[in-house]
Amino acid sequence: MDTEEFELPGSRRANERLHALIPGGAHTYAKGDDQYPENLAPVISHGHGAHVWDVDGNRYIEYGSGLRSVSLGHAHPRVIEAVRRELDRGSNFVRPSIMEAEAAERFLATVPTAEMVKFAKNGSDATTAAVRLARAATGRTRVALCADHPFFSVDDWFIGTTPMSAGIPATDLTVTFPYGDLPATEELLSRHEGEIACLILEPATHAEPPPGYLAGLRELADRHGCVLVFDEMITGFRWSEAGAQGLYGVVPDLSTFGKALGNGFAVSALAGRRELMEWGGLRHSGDRVFLLSTTHGAETHSLAAAMAVQTTYTEEGVTARLHALGERLAAGVREAATAMGVGDHVVVRGRASNLVFATLDENGQPSQEYRTLFLRRLLSGGVLAPSFVVSSALDDTDIDHTVDVVSQACAVYRKALDAGDPTPWLAGRPVKPVFRRRA
Repeated sequence: MDTEEFELPGSRRANERLHALIPGGAHTYAKGDDQYPENLAPVISHGHGAHVWDVDGNRYIEYGSGLRSVSLGHAHPRVIEAVRRELDRGSNFVRPSIMEAEAAERFLATVPTAEMVKFAKNGSDATTAAVRLARAATGRTRVALCADHPFFSVDDWFIGTTPMSAGIPATDLTVTFPYGDLPATEELLSRHEGEIACLILEPATHAEPPPGYLAGLRELADRHGCVLVFDEMITGFRWSEAGAQGLYGVVPDLSTFGKALGNGFAVSALAGRRELMEWGGLRHSGDRVFLLSTTHGAETHSLAAAMAVQTTYTEEGVTARLHALGERLAAGVREAATAMGVGDHVVVRGRASNLVFATLDENGQPSQEYRTLFLRRLLSGGVLAPSFVVSSALDDTDIDHTVDVVSQACAVYRKALDAGDPTPWLAGRPVKPVFRRRA
């Protein structure tokens, strides 16, 4: 067994400080140190382009940057310059700034399937606003969400369906449907006829939607009088500049964007048909809907960042570059895994611009132990990769180095499979799933 040790003493001390001050030691559960091998959770000092440095001074090639939010790379010059122009002009006022109109016009030009947009700071606010709007417009209370998609919101209507439901009153107002199964969804809508306000789902994730599926959902929503909501937090920009709806040609009633929209700056968006969005406005005669009212939702620096991101994507063909980089990486990883005899165990999945990997045991089942082994080897080789989601700042040298490190990790993976037990290679507890009942 390879006994070479990679240690992060500075990060270990920093993690102790974080846990002493911040519940969970991070502001997003997916960034928690329980998601990494024991004592090998880097605490970041800074980043530039496709690289980050930890407090121990180690440099990593970073994937999944900012949980998919930094798709152009850290400190992208066009984004930083746009923000810098606003720094001495103020950031928040007692009335709307003209930038709110400019940012809305820019967004609706990029996502022409929507007619109105409202900005916020995080994805949960936008998805919950979509649910609230659907309930108000339909007069119905039930929400149907796709059971195969991992996350929609921090709010009760979703978190109450997960193992982390402590503190949330029991409710039967949220029901689920399986992705890709139109008959099952139709059966659900018929069983709760006249009760379901909306269908909410990610239009695509780790697999392409089955032919006709999204169009079929559109028809079902229309026939049963419910609102179709696309959560485009991930697919927005990574699938096309106009999101999955722009790529697949199926227009939802409402859609939510975030993550890549600000390249790390805090901005999200709820967009959709004017007839629905106006329920949250002042130009109608019905009951008012408390749609989105956020003190910092229209903070100018983030709106400037969002406009720069959209300009960069459209002028520089960023989505196409993300796909090309992802295809090169996926091919290299698959070749390396196959060469080391673990091609059926280290599996790359997803659209090229949004790659994830599965770590399977000797029986072909997902394994947190083998994921731990794999992550340890990647980290020691200078690759920080909770996923293989690319940013456009990567270059061929980064990809080549990543594939070399993956190859070395796969060699150790093969040894563990042959031994029938990965434990000797873990050096501590295995990584843990985010959604679990006990800490």
